[in-house]
Amino acid sequence: MPYPFWETDVGYGPLMAVIAVLHVFVSHFAIGGGLYLVVAERAARAGADLQRLAFLERLSKFFVLLSLVFGALSGVMIWFIVGLLSPAGTEALIRTFVWGWAIEWVFFIVEILAAILYYYGWKRLSARRHMAIGWIYFVAAWLSLVVINGIVTFMLTPGAWLETGEFWDGFFNPTYWPSLVMRTGICILLGGVFAVFVAGGHADRPSRLRIVRGAALWGIAGLLISAAGWLYYENVDVLSQKAFVDVAERLVLPTMAVEYMLIAGAILAGGLLVTGVFAPGLQRRPVGFVLLIAALMGFGAFEFYRESVRKPFVIHGYMYANGLRVDRVEAGAEESLLESIAYRTGDDGRDLFNYSCRSCHELEGYRAIKPFFDGTDKDYITGALAGLHAMRAPMPPFAGNAEERAKLGAWVAERVDTRPLHEIHRLEGLALGRRVFEMRCGSCHVRGGHGDVTETFEDFEAEDIDEVLSDVEMSEEMPVFSGDDKERKALIDYILSWQAEAAR
Repeated sequence: MPYPFWETDVGYGPLMAVIAVLHVFVSHFAIGGGLYLVVAERAARAGADLQRLAFLERLSKFFVLLSLVFGALSGVMIWFIVGLLSPAGTEALIRTFVWGWAIEWVFFIVEILAAILYYYGWKRLSARRHMAIGWIYFVAAWLSLVVINGIVTFMLTPGAWLETGEFWDGFFNPTYWPSLVMRTGICILLGGVFAVFVAGGHADRPSRLRIVRGAALWGIAGLLISAAGWLYYENVDVLSQKAFVDVAERLVLPTMAVEYMLIAGAILAGGLLVTGVFAPGLQRRPVGFVLLIAALMGFGAFEFYRESVRKPFVIHGYMYANGLRVDRVEAGAEESLLESIAYRTGDDGRDLFNYSCRSCHELEGYRAIKPFFDGTDKDYITGALAGLHAMRAPMPPFAGNAEERAKLGAWVAERVDTRPLHEIHRLEGLALGRRVFEMRCGSCHVRGGHGDVTETFEDFEAEDIDEVLSDVEMSEEMPVFSGDDKERKALIDYILSWQAEAAR
């Protein structure tokens, strides 16, 4: 690993999620809001609607402050954070799409200049020139999306690039077009939602009703386009491949994210219909704020869905989330991970944890591993590291050799509670057995779900189950059962109880 590791007190996931989701949310508004402003300005000038023009001038100030100031600063923060969190992934994206990034930055510069000229040109430019600058802004902003969309979708579905390494194969990847349609719809939706929010403070009631009605209908149009894009997106053939379906079935997050996205869509549809069609007079800032929160929830849910189905990769099929390339990990059993780390701390266990696990997990906190291993021991932890890739939650295989796996297992064991589960939780009988199963088996086997073994044990006696638990060579991916006799008996009794449940 050629880069030093950046250790933070905040988990990588929350740190990146907060900054990235807010930035991308605002940047989509920066596109849709620009289109809304110039189209609404043309309509207002055609109808000589001075009240609406005054509103649009005030909206443009809000627009410039939010999109340029917050958007630009948060964009810089993303580059700073992602370069520290995933330097290898960032390097791969820059190396692959260096000309794409360069073109996007040109569009961004044009976008910034046009936005500033548009805001300051309300009373200084002719109507024709002012609207021309507005169109220049929107086109540059949307073309930025056209470029960034190719890079973002590449990370999930690199497509033929994995074989060819060609720029265009990675850029126009399988999810490029559905994502572009969906994100364009989101841009339009957000332009309307933000306009509805700002219009809630407009003093003139008749003018406010016209503005709210138009902005809400604009938002509904964007919602319909984004919904069509989502249907297009989720039916892309590549997302139905086993690699993606397995992740969606194993994890709760993708399904939960889609549910939140649909709930947010329903709130937006209902709220925009009420304010745009049935009762625009009800619109006030609190109502607009609720719509903004719903839009942020739906947008964030989509981003979490996209991120979750990509796991355990940062670039699907090419590089894992911990920055290790797939081909390098496949050779890990024979090679030393420690020897590939250029900046070592002197604590081998700590270095192995940082470079193998820390990009997604902390000892305590975000996706903590301590609760996962409390009540186990060094032998179990070391054995579990051999089967990371087979667990219900997709993870990269451990990239080091057997000696390094033992070092990492020992390092983790020193930092978790290795007392027996019955001492930690004060459990007995079937309650203890259920807990033992959850801790020692549940990472790979879920009753009624992933890796279900209920039928496997349906005709087993206690002696048969005990023999399975004692079979240390049953699977290289399955850790040895190393619990004490009380835990072993409780686990056997719990598994036998499944037969009684089935008989009822």
